Amino acid sequence: MIRLLHTADWQIGRQFATFDPEHAPILAEARITAVERLAGLASQHKVDAVLVAGDVFDAQTVSDRTIRRLFNALAGFAGPWLMLPGNHDAALAESVWTRAQRLRAVPPNVHLMLTAEVRLFKDQGFSVLPAPLAQRHTYGDLTSWFDGAETPADLLRIGLAHGSVQGILAEDIDSTNPIAPNRAANARLDYLALGDWHGCKRIDARTWYSGTPEPDRFKANDSGQALLVEIATPGAEPRVTPLLVAEFQWQTMNVVLRVESDLDQVLAQLADLSSQDVADLRVQGHIDLVGMQRLQDAIGRAEAQARHLQADFSNLQLVPTDEDIAGLQADGYLGEVIAELRDAQGHHDRGHARTAHDALTLLTTLLAKRVPDYSARTAESVMEAA
Repeated sequence: MIRLLHTADWQIGRQFATFDPEHAPILAEARITAVERLAGLASQHKVDAVLVAGDVFDAQTVSDRTIRRLFNALAGFAGPWLMLPGNHDAALAESVWTRAQRLRAVPPNVHLMLTAEVRLFKDQGFSVLPAPLAQRHTYGDLTSWFDGAETPADLLRIGLAHGSVQGILAEDIDSTNPIAPNRAANARLDYLALGDWHGCKRIDARTWYSGTPEPDRFKANDSGQALLVEIATPGAEPRVTPLLVAEFQWQTMNVVLRVESDLDQVLAQLADLSSQDVADLRVQGHIDLVGMQRLQDAIGRAEAQARHLQADFSNLQLVPTDEDIAGLQADGYLGEVIAELRDAQGHHDRGHARTAHDALTLLTTLLAKRVPDYSARTAESVMEAA
């Protein structure tokens, strides 16, 4: 029985520049510690090798320190690591891989798959057919040479590639680095380990994407795993078992507010967020001013609990009630402005409606701070709702 650990898309060196400066370095560090956990899993399951199907690094320009740290993170597994260049770390004439070699950072048990040629691992019982990317984008199928490649009959045939299986994945990633959907069958592969799609996905019994071991985007695609692949003999169907690796859980919270109980539900969800959560809150529907203040207060508390929380109110309509407006003491001209802004949120032009929403939120928030007992009234409303 041959056991392999299939992983990909580590994206070491990713910066998360759009995130809070306090949290971005922690998310970047999690990508290194994910590799350490992969090494632990490889040792725990006594695998014969770890297959890394591309995008080990996020960019060619990562620092020398980052390169050294990555290879140090492999120390927990002494067996072979097979690393394939992907589109982020392609095997250019001068690349992150050539720098790693000059730095003498690559341990003896790490095998860089920099050229398209059969590699034999006789002691482990398999041969590898790699399809390294030599540039970021290609328009021909780099795995096509697998079909005619000769390997010893007593060794498993393992393909290793990084790209988009044609006709299977979303059209927006089908344009470059194509891979034929029947490549495993045509090339008589026992297993084809793929990278590029950041979620775990089965293409067929012998062809899988492992996904990234540490999530890096808000998609429900079973990321955060690695695949334990067990193959009894050449020609036998693989047994593939996903193994959890991720430290952080990324989630999108889509909320539609129609009635007060909808708001109560999202407040409960926000209260449940922990330091392992990276959350994207998207709110639509309508809400009154008291409800908006409750929501903003809950978001403030959740931001202190979660690793990262971002909120999008672009599809939320703020509809102050007559009681809200009276409580703001917005008589005369101010009252008329609030009424106009409230109506303008329904404008057919999306940009106009968004501007009205933002202006209404800003104006009513400033007015609420001006009214001495308004916060107390809001707190009383929250207690009544609880």
